[in-house]
Amino acid sequence: MNQKALPPLNWLRAFEVSARSLNFTHAAEELHLTQGAVSQQIRQLESHLGVALFKRLPRGLSLTEEGQSYLPVVQDAITRLAVGTNEIFGQHKRRPIKIRGSLAFLVHWLAPKLAEFRQAHPHVDIRYISNLWVKELDGEDDMEVRWGHGQWSGLVSQRLTWDTLFPVCSPQLMAQSPLREPADVANHLLLHVLGYEEGWGYWLKRVGANDVDYSTGMQFDTLISTLRMAELGQGIALARSSMVEELLREGRLVEPFTQRIEASESFYLVRSSGADLHPDAMTFSTWLVAQTHRYK
Repeated sequence: MNQKALPPLNWLRAFEVSARSLNFTHAAEELHLTQGAVSQQIRQLESHLGVALFKRLPRGLSLTEEGQSYLPVVQDAITRLAVGTNEIFGQHKRRPIKIRGSLAFLVHWLAPKLAEFRQAHPHVDIRYISNLWVKELDGEDDMEVRWGHGQWSGLVSQRLTWDTLFPVCSPQLMAQSPLREPADVANHLLLHVLGYEEGWGYWLKRVGANDVDYSTGMQFDTLISTLRMAELGQGIALARSSMVEELLREGRLVEPFTQRIEASESFYLVRSSGADLHPDAMTFSTWLVAQTHRYK
């Protein structure tokens, strides 16, 4: 079945205004056009659709059945377009800060602190987009939160976290099968995060549990997934300290061992080295880096 091509927006706008007022003269005044121009656009729309939308009466206009059916569809589309345009490009709307970064960092580290920033800077809008395995900084973004060693060509980086690695599990799993030493993790499902250089194999070797087969278990592409699985008692996750402070404090996760291994990777705030930050973005960047020293 062939689909009817979408008519030009100015034709649809002329139809909506004319249908609302049932008067081409009033429609022309609202659209800042001549009556002839409005009439022509309506005729073009009717020709395009292959039906008459108006009945031309001696004393005005009325809608045909097709026009009555089409009007709410057009009005809904125009309203949605107007609302969306205003939300994103409103005349007096400030430019939002555009940040790309880890979903786990947002959920477990940044989100609880954002209320303080909003209170201090209520007119600064933030657009945070989570993205996996970013290789290049998007030119449209002001900054990015990235996990790694802190050295990326062409980027300026500021360290945000100082992480240690250690296993976490649910209190229920710990109660059902106590974990007394690192080798005991072999009795449980290991939850892996793809892409991290320092995973279960790294931690187990560093604590001397060389006999544990760390190749088994479930694999996920985000740390937030493994933490949620651990919280549900479905396995043991290898946590980054900055991501689980609240979960440990609330008792949703527990740390079964005392062995914490310093991570060589951490979260960094990065931006292009040659770009000047927007004033609002600079305000946010300064605030964010200051938080790292409060929670270090």
